[in-house]
Amino acid sequence: MELFRDTNFDFLGKKKIFIVLSVVLLIAGITSLVMKGGPRYGIDFRGGAQVYAKFASKPPVNEIRNSIGAKVPGNVSVQELTGDNEVIIATELREEAELETIRQTIFDTLEAQFGGGGDKPDLNTISSELLADRLAVPLTRNGVNINDEERKTLAQAIVVFRDTNRSGILSSVGELSAVVGVNEGVRKTLEEEFSIGTFTIRQVEVVGPKVGEDLRRQAILATLYALGGMLVYIAFRFEWIYGVAAVLAVFHDVLITLGLFSIFDKEISLTVIAAFLTLVGYSMNDTIVIFDRIRENLKITRREPFPDTINKSVNQTLSRTVMTSGLTFMTCLALFLFGGPVLNGFAFALVCGIVVGTYSSIFIASPVLAYWRHMMDARKGPAKPARSRA
Repeated sequence: MELFRDTNFDFLGKKKIFIVLSVVLLIAGITSLVMKGGPRYGIDFRGGAQVYAKFASKPPVNEIRNSIGAKVPGNVSVQELTGDNEVIIATELREEAELETIRQTIFDTLEAQFGGGGDKPDLNTISSELLADRLAVPLTRNGVNINDEERKTLAQAIVVFRDTNRSGILSSVGELSAVVGVNEGVRKTLEEEFSIGTFTIRQVEVVGPKVGEDLRRQAILATLYALGGMLVYIAFRFEWIYGVAAVLAVFHDVLITLGLFSIFDKEISLTVIAAFLTLVGYSMNDTIVIFDRIRENLKITRREPFPDTINKSVNQTLSRTVMTSGLTFMTCLALFLFGGPVLNGFAFALVCGIVVGTYSSIFIASPVLAYWRHMMDARKGPAKPARSRA
């Protein structure tokens, strides 16, 4: 399928516009990075605790931030997940020994602020093991005679029902009547011995500062290794200048995307690094397609000026570029708009990277080749006229 047939756009003639645009974006991004002291790293790289908490109603974000910020040192961020009554509470760590203390402080603060209250355990936050232990004596007192194994099974069934059927939040003990084994005596025991809070902890992620530093170093090395491997591959398949041009274009894409992350104050996490590596491969593939067509056309039209060969090659691959990049862009844009906060950084990197990577293959990598060929031709000097035979 061809969207464009026999096009003859002068792409190299418009290269200055896009080079200026790239320079502006690079300067803006680097300035932002310098002013902010580098990228804004997520918990994966700076170390810290990240707690996913779900509430029975719309979570009071400011109240959560203020209550935890008063007890936890350093920066505390609270991000609301749209439509799920769920928040992500993230804190930074400076010492490995702070891990357990910070996590427990977050739990205790949320429990004191939004828990069931009193000395009774909260059914929305209790584990199945602790629930089974706390039920032992009260069940017997209310005439429910079951052995230890049956009590553990009952506790497990209650927690599974709470987490799967009620998304971790029970509004009343009466909801547990649907659980097998919860009879009148069990229900009465639960009402007497437990409270019902307005929140639950869905997930906890903890990364130590040393681990975060190692991950940051490995992410940088992974990106550099990818670029180095591609440089060697393209230099072997084409010529070394093709490899240099392609790597310069990809390096340009990564720097601009990283600068946009800083400008829009977005976090760099492991998923974002995965998007960066995906961007490296995607942009490189697009560049190789154009380079391959340039090489084929050079064999056919040896006497044609090199810039004309580049323009012809880009025009011949234009339909493929628009279809591939366009469809991928629309998919990533949908992920960015509707994928939620968790995937926002990943999708943002791909959306920016696809746009920048597509135009860099045409307006950055190709002009590098044209400039190199022009410089080589200038060194050779004008062709000497053939001597006439006497």
